[in-house]
Amino acid sequence: MNSLHQEFSLIAKSWDNLGPISDLEKQVRIDLATAYQLAYLKNWDDGIYTHISAAIPGEEGAYLLNQFGLRFNEVTPQNLVKVNIEGKILSGDGPVNQSGFAIHGAVHAARLDAHCVFHLHADAVIAVSAQKQGLLPISQHALRFYQDMGYHPYQGLALSSQEQDSLIANLGNKKAMLLHNHGSIVCGISIQQAFYLMDVLDKACNIQLLAGSQGDLVYPPTAICELTYEQLCSDGDQEGQLEWPAYQRLFINY
Repeated sequence: MNSLHQEFSLIAKSWDNLGPISDLEKQVRIDLATAYQLAYLKNWDDGIYTHISAAIPGEEGAYLLNQFGLRFNEVTPQNLVKVNIEGKILSGDGPVNQSGFAIHGAVHAARLDAHCVFHLHADAVIAVSAQKQGLLPISQHALRFYQDMGYHPYQGLALSSQEQDSLIANLGNKKAMLLHNHGSIVCGISIQQAFYLMDVLDKACNIQLLAGSQGDLVYPPTAICELTYEQLCSDGDQEGQLEWPAYQRLFINY
């Protein structure tokens, strides 16, 4: 366990030196750093690339993002960078990844309900994003996204304003989107919901890869798919809250 990881401890409450910030921002920093650490434990990281962002309550257009150059396990509440949707650094030591601005700034600007945004390159998710049929309704996990999944064609590195427009159009009001040949975007009303949904999506994609040939698969009837989707969405904005303490314990016990 490296020194940067040790600096962030949920047990020791190692965030007393965050300075004069609001209690709301402090909690967002703690939860977002926890999400980064958990994403590292789940092998969702991609070197120093990809990002998870979270809006700061009460500060319109402001959100937190990881410092470019740090691995996920090096992210702490202290070194998260506060930026706005135009890409300006408001506080913290930069730099931040320019594609992070392009993706996260666009989603936060367009979707006020997207308080947390994951953009990851998880292996299984990229593999499914490269399959023409997309995410198949062959597992209970996949059915969470039965009517809640968008798709976006690969257009190179996500840096242009033109791609921002098409990305937002393809995401629509969905909670998740597969970026063909690239990865995923997952949104949540909270860090807890977004993390939970990313976990479910990653498992759904792994299951699909393990299932193998499309021709040999068993598909639930459409009515059952629709019913299950409604059942799995029944927690609404509270989705992920029940699971979050268990995720925190995973980090604490690491």
